[in-house]
Amino acid sequence: MLQPWRTGKVIRIEQQTASTRRFFIQVPEVDVFDFIPGQFVTLDLPIHEKVNKRWRSYSIASNPDGTNIFELCIVFLEGGLGTTYLFNEIKEGGELTLRGPVGVFTLPQPIEKDLFLVCTGTGIAPFRSMVKNIITHNILHKKIHLIFGCRTKADVLYLDEMNGLMQQDENFIFHVAYSREIVDATYAYNGYVHQVYEKLCAGNNETAANFYLCGWRGMIDEATKRILDMGYDKKAIHVEIYG
Repeated sequence: MLQPWRTGKVIRIEQQTASTRRFFIQVPEVDVFDFIPGQFVTLDLPIHEKVNKRWRSYSIASNPDGTNIFELCIVFLEGGLGTTYLFNEIKEGGELTLRGPVGVFTLPQPIEKDLFLVCTGTGIAPFRSMVKNIITHNILHKKIHLIFGCRTKADVLYLDEMNGLMQQDENFIFHVAYSREIVDATYAYNGYVHQVYEKLCAGNNETAANFYLCGWRGMIDEATKRILDMGYDKKAIHVEIYG
């Protein structure tokens, strides 16, 4: 069912990294803004005369919590009309026109296989929603490996929160791959996300895992090829492409 356009009020904005902000949006006309972790909303921004050129879609970064507030985690794209408007024009107390939630990039129920959630940058948004929902609601699950790729330590998103979630659930592990900085820490890798899941999957049963990939097309295309080359079935791979 097509969702109606609604008005969202931006109640808080937090600078997460030098180029990334968290936007907390309330939808006053509903008591509960309900969604399935992994879904997204579409914003209608006043950036173009043509309707379809005004729309920008972003994954919901928060987990469903019974309120009418949700979070978007957005990175500034140099020259991008959408993020230029959001970063330069939208202030706390401002309003956004939005539609959603929609999308099928969601986890199966029940969760019967290990999960490898592979992302770069703000591609972590739907996975944060999924993991927080699983742990908050004590949903039965196997191992969950959230593999996040970035350039340097200054680019890591939600690090303290992910470390806290690992303390709560021994079956959840947050791995970070740093491509431009040498980092010596537990669950830290120097390089790209691909070497991480390949190392973790070495010798594993190729029927016992599902892969969820979120980020730019280049990463997703390479990861898909590598996962298939490891012997996994194409049906085990689920993707959400940004950009």
